[in-house]
Amino acid sequence: MNLKLTGNHVEITPALRDYVNTKISKVTRHFDHVIDVSVILSVEKHKQKAEANLHIRGKDIFVEADSTDMYASIDSLVDKLDRQVLKHKEKNLEKRNHQALKDQEFD
Repeated sequence: MNLKLTGNHVEITPALRDYVNTKISKVTRHFDHVIDVSVILSVEKHKQKAEANLHIRGKDIFVEADSTDMYASIDSLVDKLDRQVLKHKEKNLEKRNHQALKDQEFD
């Protein structure tokens, strides 16, 4: 998995980079086929915003979250991303199981 971390009007400190790395690794625990992840951290007035674009085979998942604290934004972002990845994984399993049942009917 490739991780690209970008900061708009915010300095990416090593502590922030490590925090994002550990949180994003939780997503790959549920779904192994993550090709790359692009995370953009930005500050707009009093809003700390985090955006992520996750590229997996067959789909791109985009999620954004904002809060008054950057770490809270990252936590919220990872929770949303995790839900989206699990939803995608369940859809793929459903599709595959449905196809397997159709193939068994013809045998």
